[in-house]
Amino acid sequence: IKKATDKDASDYKEIVYEGYGPFGIAIVVETATDNNTRTVANVRSYFNKFGGTLGTQGSLSFVFTRKAVFTVGAKDGVDMDELELELIDFGVEELGVDEEENTIVIYSDFNEAVNMQKYLEDNGFEVQSCEFVRIPNDTKKLTDEQRESVQKLIDRIEEDEDVQNVFTNMAD
Repeated sequence: IKKATDKDASDYKEIVYEGYGPFGIAIVVETATDNNTRTVANVRSYFNKFGGTLGTQGSLSFVFTRKAVFTVGAKDGVDMDELELELIDFGVEELGVDEEENTIVIYSDFNEAVNMQKYLEDNGFEVQSCEFVRIPNDTKKLTDEQRESVQKLIDRIEEDEDVQNVFTNMAD
């Protein structure tokens, strides 16, 4: 027990696995693991068991675009067009307002996330969340039956304790 509790968080490595599920659906799996051998074996077995194939790292880089998504509290008197112009230097790609939640959702270039966060904080915006996502450049439509087959694979992958995020190019 002592050996397990002495594990340091620095022992964990972030590793990204890429592959294709059934019907050619691209799947990116982000993991954090202290045992790469175990994690790659698990991920590979999920792909194999559910009719997919694990690819090489970087094989799906053309399918997805990495973005930083910020959710900030809306401020009174903020002109959205002016805000968008100000944020262009910080990699803003899309800006939206969620009226129900009274928040602004900002999609930013992944590489500009730190600068975007600093700008938002320096200008009095309350950053409620920031997450990194992979948005598919193109999506694939599937029948309900095909979708169910792919979803079984995704569900199994997400059950793994080392898996942090799963992204696909399956259309909603």
